Amino acid sequence: MRKTDLSMGQDNDADEINLTPMLDVVFIMLIFFIVTASFVKEVGIDVNRPDAPVTETKPEDANILIVIDQNDDIWIDRRVIDPRAVRANIERLHAENPKGSVVIQPNKRSTNKMLVTIMDASRNAGVYNISIADST
Repeated sequence: MRKTDLSMGQDNDADEINLTPMLDVVFIMLIFFIVTASFVKEVGIDVNRPDAPVTETKPEDANILIVIDQNDDIWIDRRVIDPRAVRANIERLHAENPKGSVVIQPNKRSTNKMLVTIMDASRNAGVYNISIADST
């Protein structure tokens, strides 16, 4: 015996899932988590930082900035410098500013060989306070 088209339509209605109870459970869980989260106190240490006075950098305390670009060109004082002349330039700038340190800013595409060459030239010039800065 075959079912008629009318009875087939009734079976399709019975096959549907009622999502209302599931949504009720989800909303109750959401309310529960929101309420309990407000009572949770995270453990930590309160840090009281002292206020430091703002100081200005004096020109005599300025650092010697050396930039290495992606082509391994060396820039000091906005001029391209030959790798053989780096030591002389560092000696000159360090004589003008004995408290300053050398800050090397290499490009991400520059070679490590050029970075080590500049660090060696700085040490040979008598400057041992060398920093490497990120080129952002």
